[in-house]
Amino acid sequence: QVQLVESGGGSVQAGGSLRLSCIVSADTAFRTCMGWFRQAPGKEREGVAGTYIGGGNTYYANSVKGRFTISQDKDQKTVYLQMDKLTPDDTGMYYCVRGPGPLCRLTDEYWNSWGQGTQVTVSS
Repeated sequence: QVQLVESGGGSVQAGGSLRLSCIVSADTAFRTCMGWFRQAPGKEREGVAGTYIGGGNTYYANSVKGRFTISQDKDQKTVYLQMDKLTPDDTGMYYCVRGPGPLCRLTDEYWNSWGQGTQVTVSS
């Protein structure tokens, strides 16, 4: 079974930045989608960003456009989420996800592998 391992979460003040990383245990994630979801206490889970591995297509939630950037490593099994201009509303558990390509829809049912999550806390 494919495993996804996230790292890079932490605590930061509003306006700061964090970079999340996720590596998939498979030999490659080529021609699949990888992305990030998040969930804050008391809120619905939200698709944040996705990218098609090997194709470069990227997808973002409106709430993070212009502040977050998803990218993929040359190894085609690692993705990053650069988060800038963070606000307290960005606080939550961030999950790395993997799903079939190539559209990378940011809805729950599209993704079939989920990581354990990494916590991001933004203080005001």
